[in-house]
Amino acid sequence: MRFKFSIIALLLEVVFIILFGLFAEYDDENITLYPFFKDVHLMIFIGFGFLMTFLKKYGFTSVGVNMLIAAFGLQWGTLMQGFLHGGRGGKIPVNIKSMINADFSTATALISFGAVLGKTNPVQMLLLTFLEITVFAVNEHLVTEIFQATDIGASMTIHAFGAYFGLAVTLILYRPGLKNKHENEESSYHSDIFAMIGTLFLWLFWPSFNSAIADENDKNKTIINTYYALAACAVITFAISSLLDQRGKFSMVLIQNATLAGGVAVGTCADLTIYPFAAMCIGSIAGIISVLGFHFLTPVLASKLRIQDTCGVHNLHGLPGILGGIAGIIVTAIQPQTKKGVQLTAGKQAAALGSTIGIALLGGALTGAILKLPIWGQVSDQNCFDDSAYWEVRYKPLLRQSQQRNNSFIMLEEIQHTEVFTSVSFQTHCPVLVN
Repeated sequence: MRFKFSIIALLLEVVFIILFGLFAEYDDENITLYPFFKDVHLMIFIGFGFLMTFLKKYGFTSVGVNMLIAAFGLQWGTLMQGFLHGGRGGKIPVNIKSMINADFSTATALISFGAVLGKTNPVQMLLLTFLEITVFAVNEHLVTEIFQATDIGASMTIHAFGAYFGLAVTLILYRPGLKNKHENEESSYHSDIFAMIGTLFLWLFWPSFNSAIADENDKNKTIINTYYALAACAVITFAISSLLDQRGKFSMVLIQNATLAGGVAVGTCADLTIYPFAAMCIGSIAGIISVLGFHFLTPVLASKLRIQDTCGVHNLHGLPGILGGIAGIIVTAIQPQTKKGVQLTAGKQAAALGSTIGIALLGGALTGAILKLPIWGQVSDQNCFDDSAYWEVRYKPLLRQSQQRNNSFIMLEEIQHTEVFTSVSFQTHCPVLVN
């Protein structure tokens, strides 16, 4: 990877700098959006990054490569959306709103990253980000400018698109050797706590994500609808999680992911007049669908359809994204509304949902075929879900010593880097403490 990754990363960054030099210019409008930008930016780098740290030996990649994808993608997203939406005199206006949209485009690649987490290398992720943001920008332009559909929180254009793009990629990159669960494809107590940090950041700032680029007259409505959809979704997720367990216990996987589904599902119609009770209904349904998807659908996708979805993005982003699209169709059919002088209709919303899923699957399949080329290299099945394949990882044993006592030997094996033992746990597991 030493030369492949470095050369590709440096070359693409030089190209970005040249393109920014030729086409980008300052635009001081929308400075009032900066608080929303900070919230969205935090979600991209901390929320998404820590959400994927649940794998016990893959925390470096989850947070580190997440940062790489985001930093790389926001530059390309700025350029692609600027080229498609146009600017003054062929220039791309760079302002707070364009920075928010750049983060939005990056979110699609981060969602897809969750589907292939642990099975790709950094070179492949750079290429996936570059290709996916290109396709995303085209689809987003189609939905907003051609179909003139509403999707203020991007249930369709970001969440459903990113999920099905990633599922198509992981289908093409299917690994028969991982059919039986890999020993590293599991969490530890501490890795799950770190992942829960990502969940909390995403959950708290999701109202900003959905309302960041909404019209000033609709921001309050969008924030309120998202707020209550998330709250209802969280309660329902806890309830269904306990109900599905024979002992009535909660599943951390479900709490980390399904509690966020309400924010995804309400996104399309968050700025419409649906009232808080309807937003809560959407959030509740999203929580149920997400939990059931994790519990029943994910194993079927892996065993029958050869879709190895590491993070379960289908259940957090895919299914709730479709639900959001359907909610938009229903709301516009029942209560026609006008946005920016455009009449919203159920037909436009349906066309936007269908095209998004179709383009995502096609684009993901083509991207997967490109990433599968031998030239990019592949991590072996044995080294999947292990940071040491691409990171310098220092394994520091907390204790490794043998001692003779009472004519017997006590052997203490090296403790893996993901395990943390306190003095109390040593006393519990090792009655004889060794200095």
